[in-house]
Amino acid sequence: MPAPLHHTIETVEKACIVCVEADDSAEPYALEELRSLSITAGASIVCEAHQHRREPDPAFYIGRGKAEELTGLVKATSADLIVVDTELSPVQQRNLQEITELRVIDRTQLILDIFAQRARTREGKLQVELAQLTYLLPRLMNLYTKFERQQGGIGVRGGAGETKLETDRRKVRQRIADLQEELAEVQSQRQQQRVMRKRLPFPSAALVGYTSAGKSTLLNTLSGAAVYADARLFATLDPTTRRVVLPDGWAVLITDTVGFIRNLPHELVAAFRATLEEVLQADFLIHVVDASHPQRDLQQAAVHQALDDLGVHGKPILTAYNKADLVRDQYALRAAVAATPDACYFSALTNEGLQSLADRMVHILRSLLAPIDVVIPYDRSESVAQCYEQGRVISIRYEPDGIHVTAEVTHDLAGRLKKMVARE
Repeated sequence: MPAPLHHTIETVEKACIVCVEADDSAEPYALEELRSLSITAGASIVCEAHQHRREPDPAFYIGRGKAEELTGLVKATSADLIVVDTELSPVQQRNLQEITELRVIDRTQLILDIFAQRARTREGKLQVELAQLTYLLPRLMNLYTKFERQQGGIGVRGGAGETKLETDRRKVRQRIADLQEELAEVQSQRQQQRVMRKRLPFPSAALVGYTSAGKSTLLNTLSGAAVYADARLFATLDPTTRRVVLPDGWAVLITDTVGFIRNLPHELVAAFRATLEEVLQADFLIHVVDASHPQRDLQQAAVHQALDDLGVHGKPILTAYNKADLVRDQYALRAAVAATPDACYFSALTNEGLQSLADRMVHILRSLLAPIDVVIPYDRSESVAQCYEQGRVISIRYEPDGIHVTAEVTHDLAGRLKKMVARE
């Protein structure tokens, strides 16, 4: 079986980055992000090419004329790699490679490369390999320039046999099936962990946001943990859960998840579904936004699109504008917070505004609970323990007619308690 199309970039490789945008205002941001991705993968940028185009060329993506111009540029700068800021079709990739006589990788391959470098756990490595092979399968033909090689075998000896391409396709499909089976076991283990966490008397939240928005730094600040945090793109792939105690004794389990990015490859979303289900299972989300980024609105939109793709609907979201200490226009930041429901701004680095963030979290937690004021019969005293486990007991009095409980509990428990008291 041939090596995956995933291409590990070495630091000695000199890259030419290519970006095509229909919107002039988005071009500087797209180019800067592509630069960051390429450098994160280990490339050295020697030249750049950009083009305004409403629809991509089906044969060359940038058109034949622009491809010929690109050929001259990469030869003049001695580039040995071309990185394109989109997912190319197999035809577009092959044609660009033939006309430039250089390796051409697209945005998906670049991000897969970074994920491969970041994967440390068995689960992470399995997820990345599955994404790589899923991306590779329809592009296997590009790896072959000659198709006359044949393999004979029992039952086909003396005949044309099975082509090497078909053999490799079958092997890739089998490996994909094996990986899916292994990841199904991982998903089952994660589900068991979630069930165990649900038994704890704490609600859960998931940190979501654009890559490098500061999610891991925030988790460390809130919990006092030492989760790996780095300014590099996709520094954290594996989810980490920590218990955080909020003012007035409120406690919540917060999970740090993998960062999103514009045009996140579908192969990665599918492969990391077991990990991203932490987002689906959380009681509410904390959307961490890099308030200092010049294109924070585009980044927020990309995160909301990714959440829609995952099927996250109707879940409470706290929008937390991080890195407020780096924002020059504080008035614009406050205006953005005021215009966004359940929002606040803070700095996970300086701790400025963390009290406001904690207050917002408590506000959302309270919205998940229902107030009750009930008298529980002594022969049903186990319900008092459930109030502690599934909410917050405000006061409790033991009177002759029963146990008087004032509390805030989950809506499910509130309904059951009210029905129980009504029957008594």
